[in-house]
Amino acid sequence: MKQTLGFLLVSSLFLLISCNTSKPTAVANSEIFGPTWEMEYISGPKIAFEALYPDRKPIITFDKSTSKVTGNDSCNGYIADFEINGDEISFGQPGPSTLMYCGEGETHFLNTIKKIDSYNIASDGKLNLMIDNVPMMRFSKLKL
Repeated sequence: MKQTLGFLLVSSLFLLISCNTSKPTAVANSEIFGPTWEMEYISGPKIAFEALYPDRKPIITFDKSTSKVTGNDSCNGYIADFEINGDEISFGQPGPSTLMYCGEGETHFLNTIKKIDSYNIASDGKLNLMIDNVPMMRFSKLKL
């Protein structure tokens, strides 16, 4: 009887602790706002990252009050709506920008970001934008 009672007590305590564990996205959700993020990796293209972005890397900044992301796609200015729900994120169509052509990097950035469906901020502070939980773009905080 004592063993059964002890087992039930330990099991109940374990269940109570596991139910109260919060998801890391609550912290990540607040960390995404504020810094400007500079891209350091993009998945997909067969061209080396440095060749895609030889002069300037894409940067983005999330504005919580306007629900807009702004920055550049390595060549032209970038602005779009975004929506966050937990660790899910989606980006709207980018707004008008200048139409300079600066190589294939801009095209890869724009094609990839509109497919992004989730994000996380890793333990090293890097922002990962993902498609089906696979990191497709990685950003670090831009040091000014």
